[in-house]
Amino acid sequence: MMVMAYSNIAKGNVKNFRIWILCTAILGATFLGFQIFEFRDFAVHSGLTPRTNLFGSSFFTLTGFHGAHVTVGVIWLVSLFGYSFKGDLTREGGLSVDLAALYWHFVDIVWIVIFTVIYLIGVSAG
Repeated sequence: MMVMAYSNIAKGNVKNFRIWILCTAILGATFLGFQIFEFRDFAVHSGLTPRTNLFGSSFFTLTGFHGAHVTVGVIWLVSLFGYSFKGDLTREGGLSVDLAALYWHFVDIVWIVIFTVIYLIGVSAG
């Protein structure tokens, strides 16, 4: 969705940019909602906290730090959505969208690594 938003602002299609950037922000916020649910579920029902063991410390630190970065990304995406109504985002001035897209993709790549290490390798090893 971020690629579609970037593609549309590069073409000067602000209306479609707004749709895609908002969809990206909504999915990012949904991810955060699931992460909060998972944190609470692990702590309340499984007794897993950062103090439980090394896995708990690693899990909450890595996924929590990633969640903080997703939060920054969602705020950035929503601010770009708002700026689009002021006329500040144009095809020529798309650097802010370009930087946001790079940041968002970096956060995605980091999640792939975290998911592999924590959820696939970490859980299967223990």
